[in-house]
Amino acid sequence: MKTLTLLLTILLTPLFAQIPQSNRHEGEAAADRAAAWLLASQHEDGHWSSPQWPALTALAVWALSLNDATRDSDAVRRGVDYILSTAHPDGSIFVKPDETRRGGGLSNYNTAIAMVALYLSGVEEARPYVLRARRFVAGAQHLGGDVYHGGFGYDSNTGRAYADLSNTFIAIEGMRLTEDIEDFRTDGERVDFDREAAVEFISAIQNRSESNPADWVSDHPEDAGGFAYRPDDSRGLVRQTADGKEAFRTFGSMTYAGMLSLIYADVDRNDPRVRSAFEWSTRNWTVTENMPADQEGYYYFINVLTKAMATFGQDIFTRENGEEVNWRVDVINELVRRQRIDANGNGFWLNDDNRYWEGDPVLVTAYALIALQVALGE
Repeated sequence: MKTLTLLLTILLTPLFAQIPQSNRHEGEAAADRAAAWLLASQHEDGHWSSPQWPALTALAVWALSLNDATRDSDAVRRGVDYILSTAHPDGSIFVKPDETRRGGGLSNYNTAIAMVALYLSGVEEARPYVLRARRFVAGAQHLGGDVYHGGFGYDSNTGRAYADLSNTFIAIEGMRLTEDIEDFRTDGERVDFDREAAVEFISAIQNRSESNPADWVSDHPEDAGGFAYRPDDSRGLVRQTADGKEAFRTFGSMTYAGMLSLIYADVDRNDPRVRSAFEWSTRNWTVTENMPADQEGYYYFINVLTKAMATFGQDIFTRENGEEVNWRVDVINELVRRQRIDANGNGFWLNDDNRYWEGDPVLVTAYALIALQVALGE
């Protein structure tokens, strides 16, 4: 029941939120156009975009499964069948690469996203695959006692210690959103990730000196309370402090990923780490850029922003300058504004900055449609 309660909190809150009818109508129309675009973009064998990455198909299935009109569609079922065709006996869901890569086959990333899509699809035959996938993802958590202790990386079978906040968020979200399926497990104890270790890892990436003693922590107003990418890597986003040190700058998408991950790991919403991340958002509020990276990874940013704010549970806040913000309306309006319309009248999104694969319209349309439906409560 925990997963159901969590999803209901995220999706039903807007029923009581102040979303003007005109904004809701425009958002719903944009969501319908996007769903139609995804339905028309599926390949005959059930996959979307590239068959090499099941997560791309899973994100489309995830987006369509949130909508009552498309959840039971043939497209979702064919997408589920394709995802299941890439599953392995150990529970992982990915396609093994033809050549060696540092991130391996991104098995953790693909599996975590795929198991959420399978769970949300409601396809009963997928249930044992989700149970096995949960065991695989939980087992991929890095518990080596080093700087990455408690986090998750792309692929734990590459033989190198590695974890980052993005992969950690994706893994924790996958485990939380599918946890109710543990009620069907018959082969032993319930499977879960080490929440205490995960919180330690996440806290070690936050720009908050009270809970993170790292030398790189920044107290600049554009950084304080937000999150970097890894405890040992700023992704090149640094600023010089008054004493000549390099401080890690806060990354917008990672702040929402950190905030959401802490809540998913059962850290109270009033905990100073969560509150300081929310306060960073109110000081630096924007839905137009993944600050300070501008449009790089924008649709990942808006996707995780929406889920984090919905889960935090405060729809309206007041900024320091007195401006009142309704984050749901801001997200809806921005996504409606950015949607592109094809020759058939269907809607999609595309990032002209191709960093992080966001030149793929399937990827960003799935991100945007999930965000839009969470903002609308559908």
